[in-house]
Amino acid sequence: MADRSSAAWVAGGLVLALAWAAIPLVATRAMVDLLVFTALYSIAGIGVSFLLGQCGIVSLAQSAFYGIGAYATAYCTLQLGWPSPVAMAFGMALSGGIAALLGWPILRLSGFFLALATLALAIIGHTLFVEWEWITGGTLGTGGIPRIALFGFALDTPQRFYYFVWPTVLLVFLMHYALLRSRHGFALRAMRDAPDAALALGIPVHALKVQVFVLSAVLGSFAGSLFAHYVSFVSVDSFGVGRAINFLLIAVLGGAQTIVGTVLGALFVTLLPSFLTRFGDIHALLFALLLVAAVMFMPLGMAGSLGKLFSALGMRPRRRREDAAAARPVESKP
Repeated sequence: MADRSSAAWVAGGLVLALAWAAIPLVATRAMVDLLVFTALYSIAGIGVSFLLGQCGIVSLAQSAFYGIGAYATAYCTLQLGWPSPVAMAFGMALSGGIAALLGWPILRLSGFFLALATLALAIIGHTLFVEWEWITGGTLGTGGIPRIALFGFALDTPQRFYYFVWPTVLLVFLMHYALLRSRHGFALRAMRDAPDAALALGIPVHALKVQVFVLSAVLGSFAGSLFAHYVSFVSVDSFGVGRAINFLLIAVLGGAQTIVGTVLGALFVTLLPSFLTRFGDIHALLFALLLVAAVMFMPLGMAGSLGKLFSALGMRPRRRREDAAAARPVESKP
């Protein structure tokens, strides 16, 4: 039974990989565009999901770091003439530094007060993007951002960028999976499930929260830089509070305690609104109703609901050896 289940998972993975590779060859340009944005939102959304699922922190500040990455890339490449990788690294370092500086006092808050504080960061960030015209271009925006080129191969079409950004998403997910399986990951889960016990064991809870907040900001900045290179134009409309809410929705709808759920949440907030526009002016109402239904009927998120379905069908992936060993009953010694 276990071998059959493993074979089914391998076959399913191969089918998904083939479908992923074939999509740009048969889909319209608009659909490939939406899938590229889904990948970008997945990168930014996993930072929010990591904060929510592992630390219990509701963050609405991701749009500010998303914008910092985009504007840092635009300014450094256009005004300073820096190469794209250097400009992206600068934006990530700047976002991480700001997150560390502001996160140290803010993350001492909790609950609604912490959520409001991160919302204030998003509002302040959007206001600065509007006012600092000498950097951002204000409401007029900044255009002419160069495309990313890999070994002289320009990613100047949606299809080429698609084949670049989705493996990047996979790499980010693998890094986060490795982090979850590390000692830091176990410390995060201890902090989330029993904060008082974690403190008693010597885990630096506050410092750990700040580190995860910095990691989330760096991911948001990275996604913003990729966004700027892809669209070649950035404006303040892309980094408002609505974008911050979308990133939070990605984490909640997908399942905050899963990694794959981030992609499912990103697909929901990206593809579904585009599909509903064909219904005319009521598309926003339909999206709101579907959003409420998703929250009501999938309280564990999409990934959690799929996991329960696979368990009911007997299709759960085989447990790791150490997990299986831990599940065996302990033999009593004579």
